[in-house]
Amino acid sequence: MTTRTERLDGLPFTRKHRRLLLGSGVGWALDAMDVGLISFVMAALAVHWALTPTELSWIGSIGFVGMAIGAALGGLLADRIGRRQVFAATLLVYGLATGAAALSTGIAVLIVLRFIVGLGLGAELPVASTLVSEFAPRRIRGRVVVILEGFWAVGWIMAALIGYFVVPTGDDGWRWALAVGLVPAAYALVIRFGLPESVRFLESKGRVDEAERIVRDYEASAGVEPPAAATTGTTPLPDGVAPDRVAPDRLEPVEEPARESIWSPRLRRRTGALWIVWFGINFSYYGAFIWLPSLLVSQGFDLVRSFGYTLIITLAQLPGYAVAAWLIEVWGRRVTLAVFLSGSAVAAGLFGLAGSPATIIAAGMALSFFNLGAWGALYAIGPELYPTRTRGSGTGAAAAFGRIASIIAPLLVPVMLGAGGTAMVFGVFAAAFVVAALAAFTLPERKGVALEET
Repeated sequence: MTTRTERLDGLPFTRKHRRLLLGSGVGWALDAMDVGLISFVMAALAVHWALTPTELSWIGSIGFVGMAIGAALGGLLADRIGRRQVFAATLLVYGLATGAAALSTGIAVLIVLRFIVGLGLGAELPVASTLVSEFAPRRIRGRVVVILEGFWAVGWIMAALIGYFVVPTGDDGWRWALAVGLVPAAYALVIRFGLPESVRFLESKGRVDEAERIVRDYEASAGVEPPAAATTGTTPLPDGVAPDRVAPDRLEPVEEPARESIWSPRLRRRTGALWIVWFGINFSYYGAFIWLPSLLVSQGFDLVRSFGYTLIITLAQLPGYAVAAWLIEVWGRRVTLAVFLSGSAVAAGLFGLAGSPATIIAAGMALSFFNLGAWGALYAIGPELYPTRTRGSGTGAAAAFGRIASIIAPLLVPVMLGAGGTAMVFGVFAAAFVVAALAAFTLPERKGVALEET
């Protein structure tokens, strides 16, 4: 008998899939906008509040402390109370905290609120990618998740536009920029009531009537008739009986099996490699892009000019995602991820050696292109490595470990600048990309393979 997940895997991409992708993608873009805005706020506060590099580094890093904790907790909660519930709650948390940060009266208040923002952001990202991957048709699952990750570029471009047009307008420009962060709080309602819960999660909890109803909605959207033996429990339904009309006593009790550890003998090698990739890409990406506007200012460019360069560099993220979305179903996940990480290493090295505006922009655009393409491939491969009962916690734990790097990197940038300048900073980032690329080659290839259910 065909299972519900097999029925989902075999469907074409429909308006239901498009709605899920767009709904999750908007939340993803709002996340990116929030993370990106802080880089422009840091550059502005360095001028308006006369903050030291150390103080700025703590503003940049504290959010990632929250993201590390949030990623671990969000993944665990997603495996227990559902992907959709956690997704909506995290949008609400970080949206309200970002809006409140606009009213900060000093650096201490701003740091506390940025930590709370990080809790919400960290929990949301792995949960959203897990939800989308569990609905996407098998043959294009990787591409769909990369497109989801592509919304990150949209959000970061929004942040760059706000940074360019709003932040430099006056002493309170950064406050107005952060006030935009209230939008995710309102969008949380759309997520909560507009998106479906994961069918795999519902089945794992014995809520098979809900799971069947959702699968039939997706089949109806595709114009596909459900199989005659489709069930809500273990007993076939009589003709014409809807899943939600089946009496509770028709459902056999479901005994939840033990959850496999992500460090079990079968999974530990892939978990270790995934953690290394997450650490390397977080270290280099956030170390570079959180500090990018401030680094340009330190090289003698004014706020408006440095923000303009950052905006141009950010635009290259979109084609990076587009190429990765195509290659991931042609080359496969592992090769695409490793190649884009290798390209990121070369681009980081070139950026460290760039001196003129033209070379800075060219190397920065190459770094944006390869780095964000690698992010797309990483989010595609992560959920495919684990079975349903540990998928949320597995991806969340990897993200949490990666956030440790995103905490460390902004703190180390001032130290590395003092020791060897921009060349040393981006040389270290290039080395981290190389290590991540080597780890990516050891991950199993999951192109065209069904997600594990047990």
